[in-house]
Amino acid sequence: MDTLSLTPTLRTEFLAFIHTYNIFWVAVGLLIAKKVADFTKSIVEDFVTPLFFTPLFKKLKIDKLDDLSYKGILYGKVLASFIDFAITAFFIFLLVKYMAVDIKK
Repeated sequence: MDTLSLTPTLRTEFLAFIHTYNIFWVAVGLLIAKKVADFTKSIVEDFVTPLFFTPLFKKLKIDKLDDLSYKGILYGKVLASFIDFAITAFFIFLLVKYMAVDIKK
């Protein structure tokens, strides 16, 4: 007898679990969040940072914001993470604000 096969009861319980706790929609939300994070990181690394910090990079003779350091302290990584966070938070704010207006209609 195969004990690893899903019995109808176990399958039914599993599907009820997925339905009850909205696991499918959580997974969809996580996938969307990952793509938003990738998009935001790309905006920061490929657009905002080069656009605003190119003169500083040329003067300091570095290629990326992450390379900024002082006595081994990589403050450039912290600065890049902060910019990434600020842009992500702003996008989320705009999305929530748009959704709130859309729901009121």
